[in-house]
Amino acid sequence: MARSVYLTSVGSGGGKSTIALGLAELLSRQVERIGAFRPLVPATGTDPILALLTERYRMDLPTADLSGTTYAQASALVADGRREELISRIVERYRDVERRCPAVVVVGSDFADGGDGTGPRELAFNARLAIEFGSVVVPVVDGIGQGPEAIAAATRGAYHDLVDLGATVLAVIANRVPGPMTLPDLPVPAYAIPEVPTVSAPTVAEVAAALGATLLSGDDAALGRDVLDFVVGAAHVPTLLDHLTEGALVITPGDRADLLVAASAAHVAGQVSVAGLVLTLGEQPDPRAMRLVEGLNTGLAVLSVPSDSYDTVAASSRIEGRPSVAHPRKVEAALGAFESCVDTVDLARRLRVSRSERVTPLMFEYDLIDRARATRRRLVLPEGAEERILRATEILLRRGVAELTLLGRPDDIARRTRELGIDIAGASVVDPAGSPWRDEFAEAYAKLRAHRGMTAELAHDIVAQPNYFGTMMVHTGHADGMVSGATHTTAATIRPAFEIIRTVPGVSVASSVFFMLLADRVLVYGDCAVNPDPDAAQLADIAISSADTAARFGIEPRVAMLSYSTGDSGTGADVEKVAAATRLVRERRPELLVEGPIQYDAAIDPRVAVTKLPDSAVAGRATVFIFPDLNTGNNTYKAVQRSAGAVAVGPVMQGLRRPVNDLSRGATVPDIVSTVAITAVQAAGESS
Repeated sequence: MARSVYLTSVGSGGGKSTIALGLAELLSRQVERIGAFRPLVPATGTDPILALLTERYRMDLPTADLSGTTYAQASALVADGRREELISRIVERYRDVERRCPAVVVVGSDFADGGDGTGPRELAFNARLAIEFGSVVVPVVDGIGQGPEAIAAATRGAYHDLVDLGATVLAVIANRVPGPMTLPDLPVPAYAIPEVPTVSAPTVAEVAAALGATLLSGDDAALGRDVLDFVVGAAHVPTLLDHLTEGALVITPGDRADLLVAASAAHVAGQVSVAGLVLTLGEQPDPRAMRLVEGLNTGLAVLSVPSDSYDTVAASSRIEGRPSVAHPRKVEAALGAFESCVDTVDLARRLRVSRSERVTPLMFEYDLIDRARATRRRLVLPEGAEERILRATEILLRRGVAELTLLGRPDDIARRTRELGIDIAGASVVDPAGSPWRDEFAEAYAKLRAHRGMTAELAHDIVAQPNYFGTMMVHTGHADGMVSGATHTTAATIRPAFEIIRTVPGVSVASSVFFMLLADRVLVYGDCAVNPDPDAAQLADIAISSADTAARFGIEPRVAMLSYSTGDSGTGADVEKVAAATRLVRERRPELLVEGPIQYDAAIDPRVAVTKLPDSAVAGRATVFIFPDLNTGNNTYKAVQRSAGAVAVGPVMQGLRRPVNDLSRGATVPDIVSTVAITAVQAAGESS
């Protein structure tokens, strides 16, 4: 069983960051903790791949411990004839990481970054280290500028060269190929990943830093746009407009106010989405022109540089972007490319890493994406023009999490995506007010609410509201689930679901849970958002629904029915309610591990459990915590969230016939991505 996978490029380049991310993502779903290692790193500065992996996968090892030695030190040892000493030093450093991590991603030396050129950069060096580490090897062939025949030959050669050197090859990956292509048949899988411009394109901020530019206008979002092309503006306005391309950085002399205004207007009008503008020669634009550009609200950065247009283009074209924590869009684009082109299920099987029995927060988060991708569902997001929703939509589409429908006016959504510089081309956009479904939904809603005096005319107005329209999409089968609440209240999000979708037969009450991602485990808290004071029967329903939700997401349910007393140590109406609910759970689900009444400390701490309930299968090991009322649950989850630094994912609705989930109005983009993935998994479970 391999403890590590060794990633090596064949020749210079290769885009190893994308492949390293993909492999780390696979391993993070199987083990509690992954490590990263680079045999050789530059003598100064932070290695960008190590920085990315350590931060994204929350590695708590010092970065200095994750490398063997520097290129300069390696070159000196080789020059002195001490190659074996170099190998031994690197292997010793690697073993120290391996002892502390169940699985390790090793990223081999960079052929193009060998310091003074005398370092051990050849394939044989990386193959030797992989053998010493006991790693399986994934060679990466760089397809940039190569034709299909050359890429196929390099792929075949990489496999046979490594096998001849004694390495065990897991798979061969041709990265950044010019388009879809078939690789040669080999004894191991061979995958081709097309070039993804978003991954390798520099951002406006990176170009600005490289040029030493002065920012005249624009914010962080403007600086985060991808530069996909360069267009030099020196001719008249019509000629410039003919040559503008998507994602182009327009480079023009600072005194060409006409081109500055024309490019900005073309961007705002939606004719083309440019990345930004660079004004050369150190010339400051006419203030009147800048006021006009700023009044257009382009969302673009305007930079000033002292160099001329030729030197500016030459310097800019040498800049290459790469995935990093500072650029999460590139990370998601890289992972999306890897996951769409690589058979991750088969590759994970070939890695043969023993899966951890405990579900850690990182495993939970990445397993969500994996499970949602496996059964893509159609989900509707009613807040289609909201920036966080749009940014999350881009990530979700790149990762293949779900098929998404955004509600809102198409012109508004197109304008916002253009301003933000993001791509949501894979999403559907529906305007509730003008949709042909509106009449159908109004008729259906009027029938559902006829007992409440609903009329067809009133229903026609109600279903035009985004949350009602989205809920009707779920009810009628146009969508499998809905996520809302980034700008709407909880009541506005879930009221339509209670009216239209209603609860599962046999469940008296819909409820919610939070997934509490602590440092070393994932717990389920219910109900902390919906039911103020459930009675015993409702509390039993909440417990059963919460246990089922936990099981659906890979958490073994051990249910603690919480109270201010443990066992029969206390009395009172509140304690009796919990005791009665516990009896109902045991009657309805005798196979379920449940304990109650039980105090929180006895439920979570094995040392306390030994004293208070020594014979309990739940005490000290609970994973599902059921609170007696909303006041207790809501305050507890927030206290744990703030004091223990836990991540609270939710509220996740349960007990409804179709999944509808509520976002906090303070939800971040990652929160939205997680909630959509949860909803997709719920939808897959409902239809299975």
